[in-house]
Amino acid sequence: MTEIEPSRPVGRHDASATAPPPLRSRRRAWISVLVFAAGYVADQLTKWWVETTMTEGQVTDVLPPVLRWHFIRNPGAAFSIGEEHTWVFTIIQAAVVAFVVVQLFRVRSSLWAVALGGLLGGVLGNLTDRLMRPPGFGVGHVVDFIALPNFAIFNIADSLIVCSMIGIVLLMFTGLRLDGTREGGESRHTDSPEGEHG
Repeated sequence: MTEIEPSRPVGRHDASATAPPPLRSRRRAWISVLVFAAGYVADQLTKWWVETTMTEGQVTDVLPPVLRWHFIRNPGAAFSIGEEHTWVFTIIQAAVVAFVVVQLFRVRSSLWAVALGGLLGGVLGNLTDRLMRPPGFGVGHVVDFIALPNFAIFNIADSLIVCSMIGIVLLMFTGLRLDGTREGGESRHTDSPEGEHG
C-alpha cells in the first residue's frame, strides 16, 4: 500500500514565491548607497585636491597630449553653456536628485541600483558645488579639471552622470524594468536565480 505524503500548505508557499525577499531588497538599496557614496566622495575629494594644490587656470600635463589637469570654475553646464543662469542648473539638479531618490525605493534590480546610485552621486556632487562654493548659495561655480583634447573640461561628477545615463539608456533599450522584470516577457521576481542577475 502506497503511503500518501502530507500535502504542503500551498497558500503559504505561493505567497513566499511571489513576494520579493526583504533581504534582497535591502541588498539593492545598499548597492545604490555604496555606488553613490564612492562616487560622491571621489568627486568632492578630487575637487578639494585641485583647489588646494593648483591655482585657477593652471594647467598640468598628466599624459600629454591626451590628458591634462586644467583648473577652472564653471558657472554653467558643459562647454560653459548657460553661464548667466547658474540658478537654473541648481534647480534642475535638485529636482533630479529628488526624482532619483524616489526611484531608488522601487529598485529591485542590481543593474538599476548601480546606474541610479552613480547618477545620484554625480548630480549631488555638482549640486554641492552650486550650493556651497563661491560666489554664493545656489549660484556656486563647479570645479572642473579633467582636460582631454578638443573636449570640454569636466570632473568626476560629470563622468558619473554620463556613464550612468548611458547605462540607463541601455537598460531601457533592453527592456529591463526597475523591479527586475522585462518588457514583453514573463515577470521575473528578485528571488529567482535569473532575476538575481538583473
